[in-house]
Amino acid sequence: MTAIFVDGDACPVKAEVEKVAARHGLAVTIVSNGGLRPSANPLLRHVVVAEGPDAADDWIAEHIAARDICITADIPLAARCLDKGARVLAPNGKAFTPDSIGMALGMRDLSRYLRELTPGGQTRHAGFGKQDRSRFLGELENCLQALKRAG
Repeated sequence: MTAIFVDGDACPVKAEVEKVAARHGLAVTIVSNGGLRPSANPLLRHVVVAEGPDAADDWIAEHIAARDICITADIPLAARCLDKGARVLAPNGKAFTPDSIGMALGMRDLSRYLRELTPGGQTRHAGFGKQDRSRFLGELENCLQALKRAG
């Protein structure tokens, strides 16, 4: 049975994941370093990992399996989950795929290099809006339907 894993510390779509998972009767594990308010929903489980830059990522990568779904904006975690046969969606609805992950990793490295060249290392991030939330909901539903069709 498909399970959903959420890289929870900075995930803006936790409520949307909970809503879709409840509709489909799927278990959701939200992994974070702490500070999240637990949900009363019995399908949701919170896992608090030790402080550390990759502790939540390591936990998810260790527990995710083929046919599961990971919700993360972390590109290296997305690559690790894809390697295990899982599906991966960013909170903005963008699907990471085996075909696209190499380019995403390369762009991440390029962006890091450009930040290092920028005085103060500051970059701007696009805001997260209603369109992103809507796109995410549609893509999560599409992903679940594709998994059901694949049997």
